[in-house]
Amino acid sequence: MIRFLIPVLIFLVLTGFLFVGLYKDPSLVPSPLIGKPVPIFAASTLRDAEKIITNNDIQGDYALVNVWATWCAACKQEHAVLVYFAEKLQVPIYGLNYKDDRASAINWLQQYGDPYVVNIFDESGRIGIDFGVYGAPETFLVDRNGIIQHKLVGIMTPDVWEKQFSPKIQQITSKVTK
Repeated sequence: MIRFLIPVLIFLVLTGFLFVGLYKDPSLVPSPLIGKPVPIFAASTLRDAEKIITNNDIQGDYALVNVWATWCAACKQEHAVLVYFAEKLQVPIYGLNYKDDRASAINWLQQYGDPYVVNIFDESGRIGIDFGVYGAPETFLVDRNGIIQHKLVGIMTPDVWEKQFSPKIQQITSKVTK
C-alpha cells in the first residue's frame, strides 16, 4: 500500500509547486549579471556587416541595452515606447537584435522607427546567451562604467520606466555628479 502512496504524494507535491509557479511574475526573474560588467563581445552592427561594435562601445552616463527581434510580438508592442524615449527623453538605447534576419530587422526599423544609437546583430544568439537572455524583449540598464544595474524581462512601458528605471538612473547620475 505504501509503495502506491509514494507516487501519489510525489505527484501532489509537484502539482503544488507548479500551481504556486502560475502566480509568480516572470518579469521578476533575477539576473546574475546585476552589478557585473556587460559581457565581452565583438559583433557586426545590424546596418553594416563590416562595422564591428564591442562591449566598450556602450557608453554614456547610463545606457539601455534592449534585446529585440522582428519575430517577437511583444517587441512590436514595446517599440513605440522606445522610439518615444529615444526622441523625447533623449534616452540612449543600444539594440541587441536577437536571433533574427538582418534584412527583416532593417526593414522593421525603417517601417516603425529606429530608437537605437546602434544595433548589435546577434544572429546566432551567442551574445544574448552571455547576457543571460531568456527571450525578447529584455532591457538592461548599464552605468557609465559598463556595469549592469537593472534588468527587465518583458515589455518596457512608461509605468515600468517611472517605477523601475527612472529611480535607478537618478542613483547612477547622482553618483556621477558627486
